[in-house]
Amino acid sequence: MRPKLKGRQHFDEKFVKVKGKNCYDLNCIDSVTKYITAHLFVEERTIEKCKAFLRQIKATCYDQILACYHAQKHKPNKKRKLITFVSDGFANYKTAFSILFGRVAKLTHGVPIKTKKNGLEHNNNPIERYNGKIEDRTKIMRGGFGSFAGGERFMNMNRTITNFVNPHQTLHGKTPAEATEIDLRLGRNKLLSLIRYWSKCRR
Repeated sequence: MRPKLKGRQHFDEKFVKVKGKNCYDLNCIDSVTKYITAHLFVEERTIEKCKAFLRQIKATCYDQILACYHAQKHKPNKKRKLITFVSDGFANYKTAFSILFGRVAKLTHGVPIKTKKNGLEHNNNPIERYNGKIEDRTKIMRGGFGSFAGGERFMNMNRTITNFVNPHQTLHGKTPAEATEIDLRLGRNKLLSLIRYWSKCRR
């Protein structure tokens, strides 16, 4: 599936306990459509894992990123309006982004939540809100998940439901997938229709 990018791509991680140990749920969200454009559940945020995470966006959206770059490359660097990614200051994010996207996209790196206080243009609130919802769902689990596989399945399902099943309050009744112009025609019972859709795809 190829979502249409309509806003900035905000990415960050959420600490999730697995047998008392911290694991990381990496997510990237489009600021306009609220669609989770990339997701990966990992034990460590190595450069290779960060690359695998961002490579999901390259696989589905690189043609859009490249088209935007070609439309802007004749302009001076500071005036180019490229597709923009926003992250906190974790160094491996910056390294992975540079390897995968180079000059064709822009990275606003090292962004705290309180951007006005720090004189920055963009905040990272879109992904912080999503991470907050994950925390609400997992905080009742004492000690976290019993296995890495269990945590991974839960987070994968959470992304799917967020993108395709639950309407977002800022999207006027649309799901993030619908807002990004992915229309699977799921009808009223979106979860059941989605299960049937994926079942057909796997045959």
